[in-house]
Amino acid sequence: MPFVSVEGCRVHYELDGPADAKVLVLSHSLGNDLRMWDGQLAAFTRSWRVLRYDSRGHGETSATPGPYSIERLGRDVVMLLQALRIERAHFCGLSLGGMVGMWLGVNAPERIERLILSNTGPKVGPPSRWDARIHAVETGGMAAVAEASAERWFTPAFRQSCPAVVDRIVDGLVRMPVAGYVASCAAIRDMDQTEDLGAIVHQTLVIVGAEDSAIPPAAGAFIAEKVAHATLVSLPAAHLSNVEAGGPFNDAVVSFLA
Repeated sequence: MPFVSVEGCRVHYELDGPADAKVLVLSHSLGNDLRMWDGQLAAFTRSWRVLRYDSRGHGETSATPGPYSIERLGRDVVMLLQALRIERAHFCGLSLGGMVGMWLGVNAPERIERLILSNTGPKVGPPSRWDARIHAVETGGMAAVAEASAERWFTPAFRQSCPAVVDRIVDGLVRMPVAGYVASCAAIRDMDQTEDLGAIVHQTLVIVGAEDSAIPPAAGAFIAEKVAHATLVSLPAAHLSNVEAGGPFNDAVVSFLA
């Protein structure tokens, strides 16, 4: 299991695909880990060297003391690329991963080729919503948010038709450290990248879930409006569109990067 050290944090990553191909970084959502992208590997490794990693406080990556910030999580990516001697890469992030992608597009544009921002927004509030979630987890553990998370992540139809997939992903949420989840919630709570979007100059694909209640499609439409070279795609899914609409998601990304 490969790791790199990033300013006191042990970051877990996986590299798959042709060693000489362009790198595509995949950044997962809050409460998940790099296994969230399992359904993308077969499609993406045909053309790219795929770099998946566990965000700080998630999966096998250290849950360092919080609170975190989007800047902190973005710097983790820059330092991971440096450690692996990757000068530039495509970047695909979903939800929290997309927030990191926006930060990278503004603050480390030289490291990014093309951006895919999925099921994400530049500001996701109000702060009281995140404070309430932090309190729920601190008092009741990760199980306190498991059911509500499943309802946000997937449509009722998907939860009924693919219960094993839903159970696997929710089980990962329940097993993650409270400290990492709380610190990452604070990063989202304190984030406002609304005024920064115009600085993103990369070719950008914005993906929304037509039934996403966690970060509604209007947030993605706003990103696409403010980023000069952005294309908007809507998929028949809730929040984890790469899981619920895996085929269309893969097709959209492959077409965009090709």
